[in-house]
Amino acid sequence: VQLQASGGGLVQAGGSLKLSCVASARTISNNGMGWFRQAPGKEREFVAAVDWRGGNTIYADAVKGRFTISRDSASRAVYLQMNSLKPEDTALYYCAVGLSASGSSNRDRYRYWGQGTQVTVSS
Repeated sequence: VQLQASGGGLVQAGGSLKLSCVASARTISNNGMGWFRQAPGKEREFVAAVDWRGGNTIYADAVKGRFTISRDSASRAVYLQMNSLKPEDTALYYCAVGLSASGSSNRDRYRYWGQGTQVTVSS
């Protein structure tokens, strides 16, 4: 399974971006999906996850209330709407396909990873 992430870019603080991630295989429709991010010199951290139906979502405390994860199983895509962006949101953002139907904040619970899309927020 290949994942193609897009939508990153440079935005001013307070702005918005929407990330997209499309999977190459229809089989991922039964799996949870997630977004993680990694800033320079830091470990990859959890951002948001959604279950296979799109009905249950979880978020990292740092993004709760500002980011929204969603998915469209018909198009094999997962999205991350990011509002009220802050400079500390600057990172390389990765989408991933989970090992099970539920979403998870544990990166070890993910099987396939995309190549990442860069988000840079200027102050």
